[in-house]
Amino acid sequence: MSLPESDIAYLTERAIVHTISIEANMTCVVLPNWSLPTGYGVNKTDLLLRLSPGYPDVPPDCWWFNPAVRLDSGVVIPATEVDEHHLGKSWQRWSRHFNEGQWRSGVDGLESFIALIRAELVRSVPASVQ
Repeated sequence: MSLPESDIAYLTERAIVHTISIEANMTCVVLPNWSLPTGYGVNKTDLLLRLSPGYPDVPPDCWWFNPAVRLDSGVVIPATEVDEHHLGKSWQRWSRHFNEGQWRSGVDGLESFIALIRAELVRSVPASVQ
């Protein structure tokens, strides 16, 4: 499986550095040196998106970071405690899911998913730190 043209266009037009590979029948998109908002213990990390064969009709589920991401205070963010092995590395899984009806088949793609990731990263930092 390759990415839909709309996702390729999104990544290309915004000059988002990425690699695409297949592992275990999943399309793996790695965005290296992903910038994190203020409040995290690291400024940059690699972001892994694993897309099922039904994507983009089937919404993406979870994302992964390497190195692992914690708050500056060292606090572990809920639902990020599991590490998984993908593409020859250990990745911290952020277990996040779209609500029923939130993903619109034929409309949403990587741009929507990355917007959700960015919003979740900001939301996870206490307001006193932002």
